[in-house]
Amino acid sequence: MKIFTIGFTEKKAERFFSLIKVSGAKRIVDVRLNNISQLSGFAKKDDLKFFLKELCDVDYVHLPELAPTKEILSPYQKKEISWQQYEDKFLNLMAKRNVEKYVKPEIIDEGCLLCSEHLPHQCHRRLVADYLKAAWNDSEAIVKDLI
Repeated sequence: MKIFTIGFTEKKAERFFSLIKVSGAKRIVDVRLNNISQLSGFAKKDDLKFFLKELCDVDYVHLPELAPTKEILSPYQKKEISWQQYEDKFLNLMAKRNVEKYVKPEIIDEGCLLCSEHLPHQCHRRLVADYLKAAWNDSEAIVKDLI
């Protein structure tokens, strides 16, 4: 299994779509809670879906079940909880949702998890990739961030 991840923040459209095109990803798997009101116009759901198909011949899927809740995300954004607390809460949410049973591996395989954060180190897209890799017991899965 090959899982890509990407964040659109700090990327111009040219760089963002070039990274996706050369990666070999078959689809973007949008794991954002809110995919319609982002700072980058090209990252809004309908525009993104159009550009991905036209520029990269890549499909678009939105899986909000792989996104944090506002109750988890907001305290982290406001610096009311640490990254470790956020990570624990988010991973517990994933387990409670049993996402590994509802998200099909073929959607994630050769897919690219999309979120807004520039780097994956403190972004839930990395947590999603690592969680699914472990839940599906796929030690051979490769996770690569497109920066």
